Formats: sequence, structure tokens, C-alpha cells
Amino acid sequence: MTSEMVMTVFKETINKIMLLSAPFLLISIVLGLVIAVFQAATQIHEQTMTFVPKLVGILIMMLVCGPWLLINLSEFFRMILSLMQEL
Repeated sequence: MTSEMVMTVFKETINKIMLLSAPFLLISIVLGLVIAVFQAATQIHEQTMTFVPKLVGILIMMLVCGPWLLINLSEFFRMILSLMQEL
């Protein structure tokens, strides 16, 4: 395995990590901001009000983005396997 192949795999891995984690990070940031504004407006500072909506939002994102995540991961693993077969 050449250093060029290693760098290609490393670059693709970092790209996939960022691409696949972005929807979950964005939904948790948006929900956190909405909940923080609501808590500041109502002065209700309950810890479960921040945790439960984020959990539900992430679970919904997993259901919505699940097939897309699976397709991206399977393409990535096929790329890795094709690189390994070239050895």
C-alpha cells in the first residue's frame, strides 16, 4: 500500500465522517437553539426539556436519513475493498 493510497483513504474517511454526521449535528444545534430561546422566554430551566426533544429529533433524523447513510457507507466500504484488492 503506497502512501498515496493511505492518504486517499484518510481523506475519504474524514469527508465521510463530516458528511454523515452533519445532519445530526445540525438538527441538535437547531433544536438546542429553539429550546434555549423558549427556556429564556419562559424562565423554565428543566434539564429534560433540552434532552428529550434533541433525542426525538435525532431519532427522526435517523429514520429519515437512514437509507442515505447506508448507501454512503456501503459505497465507502466498496471503495476500501477495491483498494485492498489492488494490493
